[in-house]
Amino acid sequence: MQEQYRTVARAGVHETEINRSRFICALAPAASEQEAQDFIARVRAEHPTATHNCFAYVIGADASVQKASDDGEPGGTAGVPMLQMLTRRDMRYVVAVVTRYYGGVKLGAGGLIRAYGGVVGEAIDALGTITRQRFRLATITIGHQRAGKLENDLRATGRSVRGVSYTESVVIEIGLPDADVESFRGWLADATAGEARLELGGEAYGDA
Repeated sequence: MQEQYRTVARAGVHETEINRSRFICALAPAASEQEAQDFIARVRAEHPTATHNCFAYVIGADASVQKASDDGEPGGTAGVPMLQMLTRRDMRYVVAVVTRYYGGVKLGAGGLIRAYGGVVGEAIDALGTITRQRFRLATITIGHQRAGKLENDLRATGRSVRGVSYTESVVIEIGLPDADVESFRGWLADATAGEARLELGGEAYGDA
């Protein structure tokens, strides 16, 4: 798995006008290919009279899924430059839809490539990006007496506390960078006088 990846900070829309054509880029994070396709369908439904609704998406921390569509524009002048902009910016788990309302002036192949790729780049700049880091999921089981202080200590040292549940004992769910697991074991034993039990789970991504 990749150690980290970058994606768009939030969903949003950026619009520009080029030679009387409106180019509207809707950009959003997408956790799966299905989520990306659902987003594309929603944007198309919002712009049923648009001349084109072109799209590109990159799914997977290693960019394993990449798709693009020119939606009627000359081949390679819309979806491909959109996809190239996403990959050039190292964007992952992201979907872009560029809606074009034709303004009566032909842009030519070069003009279209610059317009479609450019509006995606401008949208990324406008919405911002976040980096997500690979974590090892882990659970800490501890008695009620020490749980409150441990949770505070975890948060004070910048640990990613993902959840806390109270039963006969207290279970705290955390995320740990793989490189920190062994040093964390030592810290946890010292902080709880050896009372806490640490169990490692699978892997996930969280905010870096």
